Amino acid sequence: MQVILLERVAKLGQMGDVVDVKSGYARNYLLPQGKALTASKANIDQFEVQKAQLEANNLESKKEADALAAKLGGQQFVVIRSASDGGNLYGSVTTRDAAMVATEEGFTLDRKQVLIRQPIKSLGLHEVEVHLHPEVMVTIELNVARSPEEAELQASGKSIQELAAEEEAAADFEIAELFDDIGAATSEDEDLAEAIEEDEAKDA
Repeated sequence: MQVILLERVAKLGQMGDVVDVKSGYARNYLLPQGKALTASKANIDQFEVQKAQLEANNLESKKEADALAAKLGGQQFVVIRSASDGGNLYGSVTTRDAAMVATEEGFTLDRKQVLIRQPIKSLGLHEVEVHLHPEVMVTIELNVARSPEEAELQASGKSIQELAAEEEAAADFEIAELFDDIGAATSEDEDLAEAIEEDEAKDA
């Protein structure tokens, strides 16, 4: 099926290009989203009449997207989720979650603008793409943690696995110290007992 693009579409072409696409892709995505028109003579003629206006609108929306990209790019957003001790989430973080946390921080995003290339199913820092305009894309970071405190530690560069290992090492150290204290106390008791025995022997 041939369509004429009303805006740049990744891997397809630029505004004004007439391209061949699968019928389902055109009917379910390009046409309803207003990204293309069927490439009939009437539509191509209509596009030519509207081309200047479409290009002006595209330029204006690109300017707005560039301005938002300058503020949004590289931002980190915290997503609090339940997870196992090993760091695996009960469920996954979705595009809706990403859009929601960004919007809560003052950036108006729609989940359709968010692209998660690898499913987010574990705690940690995850990069996510945000497509603000057909020609403007930025990357944000989702800090997925079980608590705000854990998120702060992750933001400082520590992974949940490292934190768990540190806690385990600290617990082992405390246990070792406890046994050392017990050992020292036992040793002191033995020394005291020997001293008493020596005194008793002298007295005898």
